[in-house]
Amino acid sequence: MPIAATGVNSLFSCGQVVSARHFSSGADLPPHEAVGMPSLSPTMTEGNIARWVKKEGDKVSPGEVLCEVETDKATVEMECMEEGYLAKIVCGDGTKEIKVGEIIAITVEEEGDIEKFKDYKASSSAAAPAESKPQSEPVEPKEEKKEVSKAPEPTATKTEESSQSGDRLFSSPVARKLAEDNNVPLSSLKGTGPDGRILKADIEDYLSSAAKGSKKEAAAAPGLGYVDLPNTQIRKVTANRLLQSKQTIPHYYLTVDSRVDKLIKLRSELNPMQDASGGKKISINDLVIKAAALALRKVPACNSSWMNDFIRQYHNVNINVAVQTEHGLFVPVVRDADKKGLATIADEVKQLASRAKDNSLKPEDYEGGTFTVSNLGGPFGIKQFCAIVNPPQSAILAIGSAEKRVIPGAAEGQYEIGSFMSATLSCDHRVIDGAMGAEWLKAFKGYLEDPTTMLL
Repeated sequence: MPIAATGVNSLFSCGQVVSARHFSSGADLPPHEAVGMPSLSPTMTEGNIARWVKKEGDKVSPGEVLCEVETDKATVEMECMEEGYLAKIVCGDGTKEIKVGEIIAITVEEEGDIEKFKDYKASSSAAAPAESKPQSEPVEPKEEKKEVSKAPEPTATKTEESSQSGDRLFSSPVARKLAEDNNVPLSSLKGTGPDGRILKADIEDYLSSAAKGSKKEAAAAPGLGYVDLPNTQIRKVTANRLLQSKQTIPHYYLTVDSRVDKLIKLRSELNPMQDASGGKKISINDLVIKAAALALRKVPACNSSWMNDFIRQYHNVNINVAVQTEHGLFVPVVRDADKKGLATIADEVKQLASRAKDNSLKPEDYEGGTFTVSNLGGPFGIKQFCAIVNPPQSAILAIGSAEKRVIPGAAEGQYEIGSFMSATLSCDHRVIDGAMGAEWLKAFKGYLEDPTTMLL
């Protein structure tokens, strides 16, 4: 019984859900479907069951919601695509850290088969799909590696350096990518695959052991009261991605102050028209998003990603907008923001922010961004800050609050008051050189200080 997720892109519908048909075995089980934890985003390696909408024994039909899955980015509904019966829930409400592919439920086609799965338990071998060995990669005979004594570390076994033993380290592509993303040295692992091959599960075990070890070491000082707050999936993923960004991306920062009196005046003129037409009020942040999008169209080199062997420059200008919620930090996307009017941007941003706060964003609501805007000025009064680049993007714009300043007037001895706002562009130096970043900020500042040009 295939399962789908509401609003998920074609990557998901092309086999991201692990669902396999099993026939009668030694346990005398009838034909059934083992439903696995789906991969609902490119970065998802595990998920949580938020709640089951269906109960054991319920009939399920195409389009009906089976359960809600908390991914690394949002809570997504899983839908059925065929008729059948939910025979067994393997992972109940609130079950956490279920690896992608691990069995979460059993479905059957005949109602009379439900009772036969009353005591069903997923075997360890069926809990997650084994990684297949690439056919094109030959496996060479290896000498058995000697273990050496070491200080207490995660459970991975230290081995002699390959340069000393002459052994070649074998690992699956998925394992190598996971190790690279989490800075895990492959030479410190002993693979559990054929001929000592390092698998994805070996990397995950290493990371899990490291996390448990750090918990034991995080002892509080005597007499210090505290409470340990569990991390949500999105907070853990956000933490890993931000750490990866600061460790692997050469950041630099450019700050500019823009006079925004004309911007504020334009907003005050547009909002009465919005009220009259029943539209959403336009915020300063909506104007910032529009200005950033147009500046990216004018300086397209900043609308790019580092791809190791080449730089990918995007034709679409999709702006992610940072939204802080009680569930964590979300960055929903406004697609083709350079081509949309201010009223449309204002409406989309408010809808996306509302869904983010309800934890109901779908993958298409946050995937595919090419640039990010983070505003701590309006909501919190922060004057200026430096944001962390959101990979694979190459830049993020940090917006501070507007403040009034006394500045020289037209004539000598005269002064006037103007409103100024700070904007800091964080750049990936591999993609955006200093002069290029400065050119983008110049274009952005031009739109803020003469906002009518955004309407042309």
